[in-house]
Amino acid sequence: MRYDAIVIGCGGVGSAALFHLASRDARVLGLDRFPPGHDHGSSHGATRVIRQAYFEHPDYVPLLQRAYALWQALEQRRSQRLYVETGVLAIGPPDGAVLSGTLHSAARHALPVERLNAQQLGERFPGFRVPDGYAGVLERNGGYLHVEDCVIAHAGLAETLGAELRVGEAVTGWEADDSGVVVHTATGAYRGERLVVTAGAWAGALLADLGVALQPLRKHLHWYGTDDTRYRQGNGCPVFFYDLPHGTFYGFPQRDSLGVKVAEHSGGEPIRDPSRLDRSLDQREQRRNEQFVRSHLPGVTGPRTHHAVCMYTMSPDEHFLLDRHPRHDNVLFCAGLSGHGFKFASVLGAILAELALDGATPSPCGFLSLARFAGSGPARRH
Repeated sequence: MRYDAIVIGCGGVGSAALFHLASRDARVLGLDRFPPGHDHGSSHGATRVIRQAYFEHPDYVPLLQRAYALWQALEQRRSQRLYVETGVLAIGPPDGAVLSGTLHSAARHALPVERLNAQQLGERFPGFRVPDGYAGVLERNGGYLHVEDCVIAHAGLAETLGAELRVGEAVTGWEADDSGVVVHTATGAYRGERLVVTAGAWAGALLADLGVALQPLRKHLHWYGTDDTRYRQGNGCPVFFYDLPHGTFYGFPQRDSLGVKVAEHSGGEPIRDPSRLDRSLDQREQRRNEQFVRSHLPGVTGPRTHHAVCMYTMSPDEHFLLDRHPRHDNVLFCAGLSGHGFKFASVLGAILAELALDGATPSPCGFLSLARFAGSGPARRH
């Protein structure tokens, strides 16, 4: 069988691309070495932050606005709650990257956010200890996504619409010319008109000819028990960020028996082979995380209840790569999401489907193109 499109990697973005291609009546094949919702890559760990006042760069905001609409549409199609609005609270120095970037994006796109000084933070959110001289920004319509459920929803709907999903097949390579594409796996070869590469931590090997380094990092997620009701989701506890001199930390309110989820966004250990991810606890990283909890979350005093490992795939400038292959018009790719990409999965999948089937997309994503590494100027941090 010859497919209209083949998708390599069906995690966060790949499952969304598979769904959007199938919803356009394309004959589409998805290939992944693991089943939807697996815990071997980047899209797992129960929750992922979603927000619009984007401190990383204001150019992302239009994509986020469309992503919100697409997540809502997915919820409606599945009759399933995938997004939970808790608010997102950023705490840091007023002139730091997180607060200044959040306010810059909010001002450019007229997004509603609330500035809070240290006294107001203490009154409104007594569960968070605020360092001297720090302030906060609250985005009320932020929250989190149920990450595994989102992947399973996209993949399941894609199959309902006629997509073929083959799991347990590791892709070993691909080739393309004007007549189509061939994707090789450990068990066979598949032919199609177009190729979409959304392979996460495995993208570096599959896109090596682009000449852009994509570095996977090992990242840790921790959950801590607490009886303090200030950290419960239903009591107004938001998703939170701390921009600190020694790192950026984030966390989620308590939503189940595991407790409060906390992790460090900065740092990370380079990985040579994502297929051999070390899932053991890193003692040094654990100490950093627990020091953050002791210093800034005074009511989270319970033991660590759970630990998980995932991967970031870093681009050189920490912005996504989303483009058409420079030598193959029928090959699209999305890679290097750099630890902040899952919230965009719905819209990135839609864009890839549009580029594959229509040749263009209405979404303003040119700032994520490969051309920036050829001297045209990438989107940069503030």
